[in-house]
Amino acid sequence: SQFSVTEHYKSPEEDHYRSSPGIFFYYDLSPIQVIFREHHTPFLHFITHICAIVGGIFTVAGIVDAFVYHGQKAIRKKVELGKL
Repeated sequence: SQFSVTEHYKSPEEDHYRSSPGIFFYYDLSPIQVIFREHHTPFLHFITHICAIVGGIFTVAGIVDAFVYHGQKAIRKKVELGKL
């Protein structure tokens, strides 16, 4: 969306008896043309995207697993040393 603002100020003393006080908004709408086009992606691209999503899930799961494993290992070590 694109908007432009123009400010107009009218002194209250000016034309006091012919206009009512208030804030008035005037909209100047411009026509816009929207074109919808369908675009079909090849099946190989779909498979590539699915593989990328699955690989990302495995990567994040591996990072979380390593974080939990090393966190438990560090807590166990502190318990053994009596520092926790």
